[in-house]
Amino acid sequence: MTRVVLGSASSGRLKVLRQAGIEPVVVVSGVDEDAIVATLGPTAPPDQVVCALAAAKAAGVAESLPADVAADCVVIGCDSMLLLDGRLTGKPGTVPAARAQWQLMAGRSGELYTGHCLVRVRDGVVQARELEAASTTVRFGTPSPADLTGYLDSGEPLGVAGGFTLDGLGGWFLDGIDGDPSNVIGLSLPLVRHMLDRLGLSVPELWTR
Repeated sequence: MTRVVLGSASSGRLKVLRQAGIEPVVVVSGVDEDAIVATLGPTAPPDQVVCALAAAKAAGVAESLPADVAADCVVIGCDSMLLLDGRLTGKPGTVPAARAQWQLMAGRSGELYTGHCLVRVRDGVVQARELEAASTTVRFGTPSPADLTGYLDSGEPLGVAGGFTLDGLGGWFLDGIDGDPSNVIGLSLPLVRHMLDRLGLSVPELWTR
């Protein structure tokens, strides 16, 4: 049976796969995201940035798999960032940064980009790779000062792209999305299905039985 390897520590991505019938092997990559972004430069298109990060994560994980998993698997590497006012934003990391991010995006719309890299591994050898990005428009609400403080105090927005979630506490403060919701959570099921098809894999074959 072909195993699915999720090269991410994201609980959102793990939940998307589990709810879609897949129990992946989780292997977190040690990629230096800031170094990759710096190498690309400030004028790199957003889809190129998230794809470069996803590709680096997938490649790093594919090289470190245990032999039993590397015998037959597909590695999924992802990275998400929010585009607003021509600037890409990743994880805020601190409360002041998350607060500034929300003050900037409240009542407005942004584009959530997620890069996806799928690496097909058989008998310990990389056989093929697919790389593509998806984007979804996110319409942000305007939380009250008390609500925003409460959300920041929860800690959730500090470690997620753009400082918000759709599937967690942040969902209270989104007015809606235009496009694929799973992409906002961090892994686009429709896009991954097409990428798997190009690798010669069907989704039902990967469901955990």
